[in-house]
Amino acid sequence: MAGPGADSLPPLSDGDRARYARHLVLPEVGEEGQRRLGAARVLCVGAGGLGSPLALYLAAAGVGTLGLADFDAVDETNLHRQILYGTEDVGRPKLEAAAGRLRGLNPGVNVVTHDGRLAAANALEVLSAYDVVADGTDNFAARYLVNDACVLLGKPNVWAAIFRFEGQASVFDAAKGPCYRCVFPEPPPAGAVPSCAEGGVLGVLPGLLGTIQATEVVKVILGRGTSLVGRLLLVDALAMRFTEVALRKDPACPVCGTAPSITELADLEEACAPADAGVPGIAPRELRALLDEGADVVLLDVREPFEVRLAALPGSHNIPLGALPGRLGFLPKKAEVVVLCRSGSRSAAAVEFLRASGYPRVRNLVGGLDRWRRDVDPGLPPA
Repeated sequence: MAGPGADSLPPLSDGDRARYARHLVLPEVGEEGQRRLGAARVLCVGAGGLGSPLALYLAAAGVGTLGLADFDAVDETNLHRQILYGTEDVGRPKLEAAAGRLRGLNPGVNVVTHDGRLAAANALEVLSAYDVVADGTDNFAARYLVNDACVLLGKPNVWAAIFRFEGQASVFDAAKGPCYRCVFPEPPPAGAVPSCAEGGVLGVLPGLLGTIQATEVVKVILGRGTSLVGRLLLVDALAMRFTEVALRKDPACPVCGTAPSITELADLEEACAPADAGVPGIAPRELRALLDEGADVVLLDVREPFEVRLAALPGSHNIPLGALPGRLGFLPKKAEVVVLCRSGSRSAAAVEFLRASGYPRVRNLVGGLDRWRRDVDPGLPPA
């Protein structure tokens, strides 16, 4: 990363020399490298599983300004992997809890919080204040937005993603190699890729990938080593196998190619619409009103039995989505059925299947149990 000359870098205090002593003895870092870290401005987009180890290690390394962009609150289901937070933080805004933890770790780091969802209207303004962006988001709309903003601003994008036992990482820098769109030109169809909440994630996996991100950020700042530009690192935690795939810049890429068609940001909410888009649905409050009125409604929960044991709506019947084709006889053809799952994704697929199978009065619980807990019953355990 091109940076300021050594003469303009902030000096190290005696306290800095003590704190970063193990960095200073490394020839690849040394005093000038530590001063470069102190002058650097890094934005972590997402303060969750990836953002937790990423932000902790960057703060510990002495990155001078550390930005955090997030809009969520700490949930109990976060705690097995999001190590920025403790049990006492459940319910607190993530940015509030994270900023306190990072400032406690290293008071010399300027922690800047950006509360709210990044969107086309604000992403360029937010990202422009930073030298390096680290993308720890968990959805495709955000990944494409961050990528496009980084390309337009000429910023390196240190990226990672996780699912179940596997992870991926790369550094997308359009000035030196491919961008995210060169590798993944289009988002997958809605519902094709389950979320971590539905598919699960090994708690230590984001620690592994987030630490790789932090390593790449530090290398970019120092201008040392061989970065992941032009390389996709694939991590299989179960086999503990690291595989590397060479990446090439796509001359036809719509954002970084020779004739780009994307010259300004656009939100991809429509392209990355939730899997329940277009499926007949019912909002949690509307369903609650129907049940309170005594309506004859069949509640069909299509999650797996172990999920149902964690949290379920009273009176609901459990048939996992994969078992549904073999158990259609359970449902009367004329019954009014509301199908539910954790987020509304699997239940949307079940609604489409049931309607195609001759069940006309089937609707999806929009937003699933997550939204039911938010809108109707906060006391329902996380699903």
